[in-house]
Amino acid sequence: MTRRLRYAMVGGGRDAFIGAVHRSAMALDGQYEFVAGALSSTPGRSRASGADLGLADDRNHGTWQELLVDELHRPPGERIDVVVIVTPNHLHHDVAHAFVDAGFHVVCDKPLVHTSAQAEALRDLVAARGTLFAVTYNYTGYPMVREARELVRAGAIGAVRKVVVEYHQGWLAGALETSNNKQSTWRMDPAQSGPAGAMADIGSHAENLVSAVTGLELESLCADLTSFGAGRVLDDDAGLLLRFAGGARGVMSASQIAAGNENDLRLRVMGERGMLDWRQEEPNVLVHAPIDGPRRILTRNSPGLSDAARRACRLPPGHPEGFIEAFANLYLGVAADLRLRESQGRAATREEADYPRIEDGVRGVRFIEKTIASSASTAKWTAVR
Repeated sequence: MTRRLRYAMVGGGRDAFIGAVHRSAMALDGQYEFVAGALSSTPGRSRASGADLGLADDRNHGTWQELLVDELHRPPGERIDVVVIVTPNHLHHDVAHAFVDAGFHVVCDKPLVHTSAQAEALRDLVAARGTLFAVTYNYTGYPMVREARELVRAGAIGAVRKVVVEYHQGWLAGALETSNNKQSTWRMDPAQSGPAGAMADIGSHAENLVSAVTGLELESLCADLTSFGAGRVLDDDAGLLLRFAGGARGVMSASQIAAGNENDLRLRVMGERGMLDWRQEEPNVLVHAPIDGPRRILTRNSPGLSDAARRACRLPPGHPEGFIEAFANLYLGVAADLRLRESQGRAATREEADYPRIEDGVRGVRFIEKTIASSASTAKWTAVR
């Protein structure tokens, strides 16, 4: 029987949303075992969170530094295989750098770090140490997103001409950060979130989704970032024009003050011979509209889908799969890479293990920085009166 991969988690304790999602996703396919953690920035709360989740006392730590020291002192056969970082953004760099430098494999939530200088230094360290580093752009784990990617690669819609990506939420339409809401408090704090708000939180997902599906390289952009919430210093709304290598154009809208919206992520890719249309709130459906035929409604795990899409499905057609399963698909890719490294001593290719790498995270951080710089410039604006 194949052993389960041991993992530790940094962050994701009591009242944290995303940590529980990661743990559920990692448990879904029986590939991982949760054995250690430092689940909060407050030592007492960290240990209490670990106790809630059944961690053994000797692997339930008050700080991530204690976790790292403990793992390094354990025999290789008892150490974790990978550490998962699900803290607020400002802690990503220090935690990731320390674990990579010590030779551990890492999975980190997005955005990767605060600055491109940090991101590039971390990328170089990963290359030097030869470790695995995944960034959880989870929407690329949906089967129909992978089907869209394969259709673009196969030329089903011809050369891509235009991309429209929208990510609209309404949860910050009110002054939620003035309450005791943990998520809004740190996401609107530059010291924790970094230099961007909505662009870091959801715009980074939109950028990665476009890149993953189309393979297009972004050349330039024109951005308008706005803070509608009273007293906010970080953006809560953004509109971008995009130009890609080869001539394709794009439009991106990312907003967290779009009242009435829940988690409305939508991608439309328009090519010379048709269009693809996918929405996260209806993730099991992909619309393919060819220019010379009727519109096709493709559904998850139905006959005729690509191998990449079918491999990302667990249930028969008609049984919905969703958010946690998309996360789980990334972790299946990480597991495949870890096992290949263990059995053959080499890293897996993207074809062998389908998950976002550190290079995707580096590109995402650079994208956020360029968006902020563009919005601060008035060079592209033309007065109409």
